[in-house]
Amino acid sequence: MAEKSTFFPVRYRMVFGTFILAMIVLFDRVLISVAKDPVAADLNLSDKQMGWVLSIFALGYALFQTPSGYMADKYGARKVLTAVVSLWSFFTALTGAVYNFFTLIVVRFLFGVGEAGAFPSMASAVFNWIPVKERGLVHGINFSGGRIGAAIALPIVAWLIDITSWRMSFVILGVIGVLWALIWYWWYRDNPKDHKAVSENELEEIGRNISDNKLKKPPISFKKMFYSKAMWLMMGQYFSSNFTFFFCLTWLFPHLKAKYNLDAVEAGFYSSAPFVFGAIGNWVSGWMVDTIYRKGKWALSRKLPAIIGFCLAAIGIVASIYMKEVTGAVIFISLAVFGADMTLSPSWSTCLDIGKEHSGTISGTMNMAGNLGSFLTALAFPYMVAFTGSNTPFFLLAAGLNLLAIPMWMAIKPERKMVLN
Repeated sequence: MAEKSTFFPVRYRMVFGTFILAMIVLFDRVLISVAKDPVAADLNLSDKQMGWVLSIFALGYALFQTPSGYMADKYGARKVLTAVVSLWSFFTALTGAVYNFFTLIVVRFLFGVGEAGAFPSMASAVFNWIPVKERGLVHGINFSGGRIGAAIALPIVAWLIDITSWRMSFVILGVIGVLWALIWYWWYRDNPKDHKAVSENELEEIGRNISDNKLKKPPISFKKMFYSKAMWLMMGQYFSSNFTFFFCLTWLFPHLKAKYNLDAVEAGFYSSAPFVFGAIGNWVSGWMVDTIYRKGKWALSRKLPAIIGFCLAAIGIVASIYMKEVTGAVIFISLAVFGADMTLSPSWSTCLDIGKEHSGTISGTMNMAGNLGSFLTALAFPYMVAFTGSNTPFFLLAAGLNLLAIPMWMAIKPERKMVLN
């Protein structure tokens, strides 16, 4: 068993499982964007109402980040991920049964509440299973799964809606999520020591202190957490990152479809390109985080990829404004998403650095702020376009937020653990 684990360690099988989950997460999220036109037509919804439909998910998602991260730290990623994946998959399927604006808003909010536990629980699993020197790339792999899932989802979901209906598409994706949850509960263990396939050599590689920390964990003080400068810096920069990315999850598909007069499948393929570049950005950033860390430059390994990413995001967003053809616009939006996604691995790695045994709670709180940015993105785009008659102010706002995140990263100290007790 030791030889088998050395060839393909069990912890990497766990990462494969979270990678697949990240794909499912973004598959389920992007479906409502692709289905915007048939949903709006069937339910007689305006663009502003669809803005609320797209954003209300992010509000539910944001508000339950900290509680779900706390639950993952307390009860373990095995139980919590099984529960939350099953919950959001139920509401994904239930979306296919809505019949007016109000029911759609309620179901999408509860869908967001369920999905809130996904990435904080993954962070808790990574803390327990992955050595510090490998965490940057693992976070990059996990988040790239979401981007690959979204890239695949855009054309496939457009095709699925065409051959079935938008209602049946939600049901199909809901069933897939429940199947993943059942497999996860059967296979995963919160403590690597409890997994029969893990060898002694791999336990030593993971580090026994990682596994044992959970047993000695003192309670967290939420007052100290929210009084922490580090926590607010992490929240602020992640707000900026998500503001950029969530536009691609919500309004990019309908924006390209309308502005460049594309059909649904064409818009799906063009809209998928930024997600592919986002996946590459995650891999590049994850590699940078681990490579620089191994050279003994802990703080730089987190700061440099994030700062480079925010610079590229701002450049890509501004340049996309001046593109007259869809290809040029997509190229620069892809550059922006490449940059925005370069910020993810250092962000989540830093949460594990400063949060330690409370990493699920810290990462969940950071993600809460990020998804408040997502909530505002989905509303800001249609309202700013309606108010100004142009999408340029929205893109300039997004670029400005990316630039503001750079000094935040300069002030972050990843090597300094937060005092939370």
